[in-house]
Amino acid sequence: MFTGIVQGIAVVQALEDRPGLRSFRLGFAPGFCTGLAIGASVAVDGVCLTVTALAGADAADFDVMQQSLALTTLGELAAGSRVNVERAARDGAEIGGHPLSGHVDFKATLAEVRRPENNQVLRIAVPAPWMRYVFAKGYIAVNGASLTVAEAAREPGGGGWFEVWLIPETLRATTFGSKAEGAALNIEIERSTQVFVDTVRDAIDERLGPLRPALEALLRQQGLSLDEMARPAIAPPRGD
Repeated sequence: MFTGIVQGIAVVQALEDRPGLRSFRLGFAPGFCTGLAIGASVAVDGVCLTVTALAGADAADFDVMQQSLALTTLGELAAGSRVNVERAARDGAEIGGHPLSGHVDFKATLAEVRRPENNQVLRIAVPAPWMRYVFAKGYIAVNGASLTVAEAAREPGGGGWFEVWLIPETLRATTFGSKAEGAALNIEIERSTQVFVDTVRDAIDERLGPLRPALEALLRQQGLSLDEMARPAIAPPRGD
């Protein structure tokens, strides 16, 4: 498990394609690897990877399967790429963000970057059907960082967008400050929100049966959706 609090930025020192996978060597900031062992878990831009070898005091190797390369942004990395990293949480660790599994759900696109004074705002475009799990004031993980959704909007077809506001400390500790519009981002949705929404949707399906299409059409005429009706109670933002 991870906490969503990025602990540093690593640099891809080398990569090698092998049958069925790609091997990466990441260089870390001094001290990050203290106590790190083969078999340990590290979140790399939000993707849980296993250490396969240690390379000196501040570097380690990881193998990534083809499926993970296709599902995440790791397939786009090259030598010199910078990534957010976090070591697995220890028992009893403070959860400064929200619990993450390191299993990325989908890739999103950075649609817009705004820079008001002392902040940076990212508008992130989400493909269908994942917007059903994204709510204003809720939590979401972007490239391994636990963030609070400031605004969210759904569009016909199940897609949409959400925005996050980043304070200077978040920009300092992560790679977000260097991201340009059009960049792909790894997204892990908040699991309790997913369970809540899916449970409500299943209950609606069971109760409505063949009446569901008619109800959805009626709600669309009113600018509403079943996903909005299934909206869970969301914790207040943390000010990320």
